[in-house]
Amino acid sequence: MSNIDTRLNVSPVPPDEIFALNGAYAVDTHPQKVSLGVGVYRTDDGKPWPLPVVQKAEKALVVEDDLFRHEYTAIEGDVPFLGIARDLMFGFEGKQSEEDAKARIGSVQTVAGTGANHLGALFLAYHMKPTNVWLSNPSWANHQTIWELAGVPRKTYPYYHAATRSFDFEGMMSSLESEAQEGDVVLLHACAHNPTGLDPNKEQWVAIADLCERKKLFPFFDSAYQGFASGSVEEDAWAVRYFFNNKPDMEMCVAQSFSKNFGLYGQRVGAFHYCNNRASVSIRDVVVNNLCHLIRGEFSMGPRVGCTIVKKVLNSDELTADWHEDLKVMSSRIKAMRKALYNELVRLQTPGTWEHIIQQNGMFSYTGLTPKQVYALKDKYHIYLLKSGRASISGLSQKNVAYVAQAIDDVIRNES
Repeated sequence: MSNIDTRLNVSPVPPDEIFALNGAYAVDTHPQKVSLGVGVYRTDDGKPWPLPVVQKAEKALVVEDDLFRHEYTAIEGDVPFLGIARDLMFGFEGKQSEEDAKARIGSVQTVAGTGANHLGALFLAYHMKPTNVWLSNPSWANHQTIWELAGVPRKTYPYYHAATRSFDFEGMMSSLESEAQEGDVVLLHACAHNPTGLDPNKEQWVAIADLCERKKLFPFFDSAYQGFASGSVEEDAWAVRYFFNNKPDMEMCVAQSFSKNFGLYGQRVGAFHYCNNRASVSIRDVVVNNLCHLIRGEFSMGPRVGCTIVKKVLNSDELTADWHEDLKVMSSRIKAMRKALYNELVRLQTPGTWEHIIQQNGMFSYTGLTPKQVYALKDKYHIYLLKSGRASISGLSQKNVAYVAQAIDDVIRNES
């Protein structure tokens, strides 16, 4: 390094674990290899599943042959899409009138959920200057990177109780109650918590909302799995809608992704919604204006093709009904694979308790496996999951679930 002539001050950063794991899986030639790392939906044959409703929309768009389909949109994005995305997220079935509710929300298009999280973090760092952002322990690893790059100090609140493999509600509330300061941001997963698969129940969500309101904390929702987690877009948006409708004097925001629920992983479809309190609706357009200032300097406007597909589907009652059926297909298969893995581990009398696998929700399971056990699964059985023990349930199938369960049983018994 001493012979390199450069003005750069750079040091190696650790590779992203998920993408590194996926790369190792890709070059593995073992016939029984299993990928439980990357968070994408797979069929029981282990193949990608372009949603049938998305394929219908794509065919219709080809026939329409819109001459403007590759043109620029606005800096805030495709405006009709933003209205659809907002309505899907918030529902507007609360006590406020629909017009008043919509007047509180400023929306812009983003580069998927990651872009929405990043834009929101940057906007708050510039214009609210929070002392800290509170992330769950554990959380999606990219949350740490996003807020680090935004320059906001990160703190964590307890979320996972390892001994019981359950949501640590008491730990979360106690930590935020005693340590969080007025104006701090609290990052909340709207549903299907990544990586644990553990969500607060509705009573707990109510208590979290009350705490945020009382301590004047700023809720930042990351909604990556609406409709994918339970099969119901209403159920998966319950927490966001409760906060918005029942705490109208509290500001909040939502990062919304369409990667999982439409299977548009590579199309990067997302939105960011800033919710003013009901006394500040007059500044909504100023908020959007400032968000656009950041967008213009970073990527000018959101991608067009993916949001056009979403817009095509959700503007049609028939296609929307088809989409709801596709969501049920995906969520049902995930639930079935959870049950199948649990049944196999029980049949094998694998040491430990495994009820958490079927109690968790969404794409991921925090299995409780140790890093040593995870490495053993990869080295001996060619089964790939994160060193934290997080497994992507969509990588399981009727063909490999018994193999995976037997491998887990083996590495646990050999370690004990």
